[in-house]
Amino acid sequence: MFTSVAPFGSRAGSRDQFVDLDVPAWAWLALAGLIGLMLAADLFRHRDDHEPSPREALTESLVWVAFGLAFAGVIALAFGGKATTEYLSGYVIEKSLSVDNVFVWAMLFATFKIPLKYQHRVLFWGIFGALALRGVFIWAGTALISKFWWVLLVFGALLIVTGLKILKHRNDEGEKEHTAGLGLLRRVMPVSDELDGHKFLTRINGKRAATPLLAALVVVELTDVIFAVDSVPAILAVSNEPFLVFASNAFAIMGLRAMYFLLANAKEKFHFLSHALGIILVYVGIKMSISHWFHIDTLVSLAVIVSLLGLAMWASLKFPKVFGADEDDDDPAAHAGHAHG
Repeated sequence: MFTSVAPFGSRAGSRDQFVDLDVPAWAWLALAGLIGLMLAADLFRHRDDHEPSPREALTESLVWVAFGLAFAGVIALAFGGKATTEYLSGYVIEKSLSVDNVFVWAMLFATFKIPLKYQHRVLFWGIFGALALRGVFIWAGTALISKFWWVLLVFGALLIVTGLKILKHRNDEGEKEHTAGLGLLRRVMPVSDELDGHKFLTRINGKRAATPLLAALVVVELTDVIFAVDSVPAILAVSNEPFLVFASNAFAIMGLRAMYFLLANAKEKFHFLSHALGIILVYVGIKMSISHWFHIDTLVSLAVIVSLLGLAMWASLKFPKVFGADEDDDDPAAHAGHAHG
């Protein structure tokens, strides 16, 4: 174990065996500027409403992953190898746990009957809220852990319980968020049942009302609150450095839209992924719970997570799930593609 020494400087005596970086304000501003530039470029590329093809979704997913890995190179040059391992571990955890977001989004869009060509717009604006929310969660989480070590036990228990729940997926996952989000929005303004192009707001009898696009956006943000409760503590199990945790979160989240269009209808094809995600959460929960007394090297955790994901994907392809007609009819997510039209 070693503490990285970089041009920006690192403080010796890494807390809980994690790297402890001295990140200057301009580095945070540079990261925010880079994120803003990438989002602006993505918005310009999707300025016209269109249905992304599988090839386009795959290309964009690879580009976003390339950006995330390229930033790992920046971390390596600035802060050293240990910081890079923590960043990559956080990135892989967030990326893998985001698979659940993708499948829930597919069900939500099917429920709201949002055409495929408008779904990118909803997800794009949802990214801003997600980034702000993750920033608050990360700041609060790292502050609590630095002052009260027993918070690790609370976060660890939360991850273990959540992991066990994920191992028992429900077909109605996301319906509670849909009902709560729609009810919340209707307290503020009327909600139209009809789309008005790609607009979030419309007028009904001269009064301003929300379109199904805005309703879907509110529910997407609500589901992100729920997922952030799981994913942020999970990343804090492999790094306590706010800069690394936020950067890994941001780069993983920004690629979520492309991953959604790539995987939205692949829930049943990779049916063992939910089991892998549950096991990953249980593992990082245990790691976090015992970290005050025993530290599991982050490189080991990265290897465990990647191996579990790879094994789940291999097993899903090797042992495809067989469905009956009735089972498919009961699963809203299975029909997400039919609502895209």
